[in-house]
Amino acid sequence: MTNEPHILVVEDNRHIRELIIRYLHEHGLQASPAVNGREMHAVLAKTTIDLIVLDRMLPGVDGLTLCREVRSQSNMPIIMLTAMSAHTDRVVGLEMGADDYLTKPFDPGELLARIRAVLRRSQHQDCPDRSGPEAVIHFADWTLHVARRELVDRQGMIEPLSNGEFDLLLAFLYHPRKVLSRDQLLDLARGRTADNYDRSMDTQVMRLRRKIEADPKDPQIIKTVWGGGYMFTLAVSGT
Repeated sequence: MTNEPHILVVEDNRHIRELIIRYLHEHGLQASPAVNGREMHAVLAKTTIDLIVLDRMLPGVDGLTLCREVRSQSNMPIIMLTAMSAHTDRVVGLEMGADDYLTKPFDPGELLARIRAVLRRSQHQDCPDRSGPEAVIHFADWTLHVARRELVDRQGMIEPLSNGEFDLLLAFLYHPRKVLSRDQLLDLARGRTADNYDRSMDTQVMRLRRKIEADPKDPQIIKTVWGGGYMFTLAVSGT
């Protein structure tokens, strides 16, 4: 049991919190509760946590703010829960650094599946050869410093990337010259969210093209494969 992932559940609704804790325990995971940001930070200070399930609406400091605070200090995986179904609200959560987003009411089995999927991606991205202090990836006139999350052009200027843009670019760079469907990109990059988040994936691709393509209206690096998805067309080195 002690070797299983440890999940921190930050949820002020006692029924939902206890339901999640009980379900995770039943399926072999460790789980600790917190009802607000103060308790969350207290648990993080004394316990090794592998992933946070974080409610969007909390008393005091809200979940988005807590997500941003955690992300500014670490890459710990975060799955946000929300009673809000608006597409823009989910996008904001992901842009704040959440790895996935689940709308209430939800099935505990789906939450468990997402937790395991996010943990797999996190373990994969934390391999030393991909995210060590010297890990860099080169393509065209660009260099991506993986650990620093910095994209640098040939003049040494940093091109700012949002969390979503960075994760999407990394997914492409780890799978160059392969057609990736929207579903695959969702799984490889930010994680699957409900209600057609693939439309937001198209938006992320468009934004990334604006930053790395010479002519975003005629993209040569990230090609659209009609009926298939997208393909990163260039060779990469340094991985």
